[in-house]
Amino acid sequence: MHQPLDIFTLAQKTPVMQEEMHVLHAKEQQIPGSVQYSIQRYRRFSQWNVDDMGMLVYHYEKSDPKQHYLELRFCISGNMYCKHKETECDQCKLNARNCSDRDETVDVFKLTFSPAHLSQFVKGIKQTNTGDDVLQFRHKSSFSKTMTLCSRTRLVLEALLNHSYSDSMENIYINAQSQMLLLYSLECMIGEKEETIFSCKFLANEADREKISKAREILIQHIGEPITIKELSRKVAMNECYLKKGFKEMYSTTIFDFYQSQRMEHAKYLLYEKGLSVTEVSLMLGYSSISHFSTAFKKHTGLKPCELLLH
Repeated sequence: MHQPLDIFTLAQKTPVMQEEMHVLHAKEQQIPGSVQYSIQRYRRFSQWNVDDMGMLVYHYEKSDPKQHYLELRFCISGNMYCKHKETECDQCKLNARNCSDRDETVDVFKLTFSPAHLSQFVKGIKQTNTGDDVLQFRHKSSFSKTMTLCSRTRLVLEALLNHSYSDSMENIYINAQSQMLLLYSLECMIGEKEETIFSCKFLANEADREKISKAREILIQHIGEPITIKELSRKVAMNECYLKKGFKEMYSTTIFDFYQSQRMEHAKYLLYEKGLSVTEVSLMLGYSSISHFSTAFKKHTGLKPCELLLH
């Protein structure tokens, strides 16, 4: 049986002791005819170093098709939980810093889709792609795929944490949001699995493509810890020249440009969505000075960090 690592375990950059894991809020619910989902919100200790990440789990059971399922798992760090309500009290909404009854959290989501529910999306479709094969459970082996969280996915997850619907309206809302998460996750998976004809001959080797894909994941994991190409090539056991050429071929961008783009997109999220200061974001991303960060940010977005906050 396919048993991928728990998403919280994968997201940890430093070990978290079991006795430190204090659940502030937990919810599990089966939406009739739709998705089964759960949310667990843990109090985040200051020493925890947890990445935001997602995972798609495809479970295929050859001997028992009734055991097939598709699961989405997400882990997000840095949200706030107010003890007065599941979302935020009026004091938090007015000025969160004045509320003493709130905690920073690590939020873990799990959404499980059954074959019966997924079949509605592929009825009458003759030509199949990777996404259709997954939704119809035609792929003959289980797998799990980690994903970075785009801004669209983050917005949906935060909406699930903070909505005010109840009863039937809540069921409708969660069903709609879960389908959006499924859409974005399949887009991510298909985009990374598409096969193309490469001009670099060594990319015909699947093992070499996997090394370059791994390098991309390592870059994303080191958003706040700059890594050199030499270190990256050592981590994936590939010649630097091959790594640079292969990366450019597979992703149509250089390693440096991809890395900078990811850092600046994350900076935009931290500034605009999380409300962190320019100084805080600069330090989190490992910049030696605010001016260096501001220059890089403007080159990518066309705006200075302070200008973004005015929009």
